Amino acid sequence: MITSWQVATAAEAFAAAQFARCGWDVSVQYGANQPEYDLVAVSGERMLKVSVKGSQDGGWGLTQSHIANADYHGAVDAWLKKHSKKTVFCLVQFRGVAIDALPRMYLATPTEIASWLKAAAAGRGDTILYEEHIWTSRAKAAGTIDRIPTAWKFTEERLSEISVGAEPCGQPDLAHKAAQGRLP
Repeated sequence: MITSWQVATAAEAFAAAQFARCGWDVSVQYGANQPEYDLVAVSGERMLKVSVKGSQDGGWGLTQSHIANADYHGAVDAWLKKHSKKTVFCLVQFRGVAIDALPRMYLATPTEIASWLKAAAAGRGDTILYEEHIWTSRAKAAGTIDRIPTAWKFTEERLSEISVGAEPCGQPDLAHKAAQGRLP
């Protein structure tokens, strides 16, 4: 992939496909750069707003626009305030992935990402969520490794776990109401 637009487009397509493979219905927002989320995933009465972030370099830059005076924790807090607790991030990584293989994908809540970003770089914090980063001798966090939690890997189990707090859909469909004997 060449441009950030192509990475984002591919990431959204893979994310939508993965939710669908898990039996979720997926709707894509119309128009580029919509606020807060890119996809809506629905399973029964559970609904997730999904913000998809693609990367081909091993990390996702998330809080750079909020950094001031090297206050990484403050940048994370400002970023977190802009995200609903009902939004889930689907992180899609293409680095080192052959064209005939699926990218690595992760699911995380804004709160989980914020905690991880604050703990990064030996507690200094960071603006980039790295899949794996080894801090060299020139860094404050020299000798440490930041690695995205393996529990975030996009699996059916992780999707089920993260969707427990999903907001219920506004109006169940008629078939669902009929199955419950609740038709007028």
